[in-house]
Amino acid sequence: MRSIWNGSISFGLVSIPVKLMNATENHSISFRQIHLSDGGRIRYRKVCELDEEEVPASETVKAYEDADGTVIPVTDEDLASLPLPTARTIEIEGFVPASAVDPLQLDSAYYLSANGVPAAKPYALLREALRRSGKVAVAKYALRGRERLGMLRVVDDVIAMHGLLWPDEIRTPEGVAPDSDVRVRDAELDLADALMNTLGDADLETLHDDYREAVEELVAAKAAGEPVTEEAAEEPEGKVLDLMAALESSVRAAKESQGEDGEVADVHHIGSGRSGGPKQSGAASQGAPAKKAAPKKAAAGRASAGKAAAKEPAGKQAGKKPTAEKAPTKKPAAKKAPTKKSTAKKSTAKKSATKATAKPAAKTARGARKRTSA
Repeated sequence: MRSIWNGSISFGLVSIPVKLMNATENHSISFRQIHLSDGGRIRYRKVCELDEEEVPASETVKAYEDADGTVIPVTDEDLASLPLPTARTIEIEGFVPASAVDPLQLDSAYYLSANGVPAAKPYALLREALRRSGKVAVAKYALRGRERLGMLRVVDDVIAMHGLLWPDEIRTPEGVAPDSDVRVRDAELDLADALMNTLGDADLETLHDDYREAVEELVAAKAAGEPVTEEAAEEPEGKVLDLMAALESSVRAAKESQGEDGEVADVHHIGSGRSGGPKQSGAASQGAPAKKAAPKKAAAGRASAGKAAAKEPAGKQAGKKPTAEKAPTKKPAAKKAPTKKSTAKKSTAKKSATKATAKPAAKTARGARKRTSA
């Protein structure tokens, strides 16, 4: 990497010899002007406007033109006599947080390299001091005949310097903002947030100059004698005057470009279709269909309990069947009780148990207690 300036960084009484190198490069395609008929290069000559004669470089000097048109010649000797402490020095003036520097002031970017082995230690000292403090250094330096303002910061293991515009070179944004009082609705802000979230983070590494690539392809095709094919430009869609419609269309297009469905899906809660399960208790834990089915189950429980109660007196009047055989008849109703869990069945079973306890037989009483516990 070729250096464009040699000097030193003045850090208090510490002097750090450094070389200045461009941190950026321009990839733009440059064109020459030629004569269309024969392809000859177009040259510009410096001609005096008074005698229309060409002036050599030795007779060309600088001059300053004031407001009334008066021209004041200024020679290189005049400029060399002016005191310029930062002619070969990057003079650090102080340190500020990086957030204190307005991005509007940022200009050209440079790398600073230690110039020689003895400069390595003080260079590393300044680099680590900047890294640990989390601040940037503000400095003054001279380059190409001008004194400039700069900002020093750490990039990886290198000290980088950004040229800064002087504060009085930054224009105020007066008259730039809309004159009318514009109100933004919350719904519009929500759509804007949705669009930002859909677009996601920008990957700067994947961005490139499409126009420059198209120009390079055009030049390569003409150099090879190939016909130049014109790609049909995409027709712009109709202008959307409604801001909400434009935001909605933008969100939909961004989702479709990322392979997502452009429509916004509604999320519905899907409840359990089971009712009367062993883990659910109470009507609050059941859905609407379960509530409708509950009376039927209760009625069924009452019916089965009634049948069981009807069979019991018949068995009593006959007196021929032993009481032990009545217990299996009552057991099916007892098995249904945990599944049904109906209050009506429990009450019927209690009534049957009360009637059964009136019998003098001990076996019948035990059977009634089994039915009551069931």
